[in-house]
Amino acid sequence: MTTRRINVLDVLRGVAIMGTLGTNIWIFTDPGGPADAMSALGQPGVLETFVRSLTNGKFLALLTLLFGVGLELQYRSAARRGTPWPGWYLWRAGLLFVEGLIHYLLIFEFDVLMGYAVTSVVVVYLIGRSDRAVRIWMVSVGAAFTGVIALFTAALVAGQGGPVDPQAPSTLFSDGSYPEQVAARIELFGFYRLEAVLIVPLGIVLFLLGSRLMRAGVFEDSEAGAALRRRLMVAGFAVGLPLNLLTAFAGPGWFLVDRYLLPPLVALGLLGLVATVTQRLTGAPGPLRRGLTNVGRTALSCYVFQNLVASVLCYGWGLGLAARFDGLRPWWVVAAWAGICVLFMALSTLWLRRFERGPIEAAWQWAYQAPQQTAEKMIK
Repeated sequence: MTTRRINVLDVLRGVAIMGTLGTNIWIFTDPGGPADAMSALGQPGVLETFVRSLTNGKFLALLTLLFGVGLELQYRSAARRGTPWPGWYLWRAGLLFVEGLIHYLLIFEFDVLMGYAVTSVVVVYLIGRSDRAVRIWMVSVGAAFTGVIALFTAALVAGQGGPVDPQAPSTLFSDGSYPEQVAARIELFGFYRLEAVLIVPLGIVLFLLGSRLMRAGVFEDSEAGAALRRRLMVAGFAVGLPLNLLTAFAGPGWFLVDRYLLPPLVALGLLGLVATVTQRLTGAPGPLRRGLTNVGRTALSCYVFQNLVASVLCYGWGLGLAARFDGLRPWWVVAAWAGICVLFMALSTLWLRRFERGPIEAAWQWAYQAPQQTAEKMIK
């Protein structure tokens, strides 16, 4: 890959990581805790609904597409070296699953890494197959997933409810201790991992779509690549975005469509837009592009640590700002998101001046390579 194409991917990853925080920050800042935020009951005001809709599901879908792009790059690398595929990638997926499990238990109920790890184990055996076989998988899994979401949505709309039953306001996250929160994540593992289950079929489709967009030249600095990006922007912003805004205001019964079905379409528009803008930029990067690029280069570390910082800011065992500033919603929520984004753009830039990888990426790379090196020594 050319340096320009690598930079485009780094910027896109940075946008996706910052965007996922834009969704997660509403969970951290809910004084009732994640269960209350997930319930989608008691619709927020028009302004908060609109602000939430700008990020809800869209950057998760973008991040999922980019995981598919990354898997395609690893497949190409293995093909160039002539090494077996999937080979050691399954160990990589196992490490990702463990990382996600630790992240879930210690920091955040709605971790996506576990779902990505499971998804990658499926996609790793599909990515090298023919385009026809991949299309069949995408259409079949996508149709089944859409059907399930449609059935659940029909039931929710008929019952005029949200995705979970109403619960009494919880004080666990406003007043509870850190060990109590960890214990709650263990006790409610099945409840909190429902989204991870939904991510798997959606992830299969988006992983494969990201791989095929990469092959189609979506990041190429060419007329064909530019034309493909324009089509993605039309689909995302002229079709997906208006529909997504409708579902955002349609009521809690449309929660699943609003988060899982329409956001991937908007994410395609985002991918096309960010790639196009980044391709056209020349000269030395400014603070914003440099910050997004460095967040993208340290994406795993920023994803985990930004959730940790949000926990410290919002929960009762930390600064307790969720309960203290609840009357200032949605403005303080947006300010908290912006502040954390600026913080991590600065921290990632400072870190990469001295180190090649982010801290978690470095530890993860060591864990990935150590058994391979041991195996090679045993063979010799």
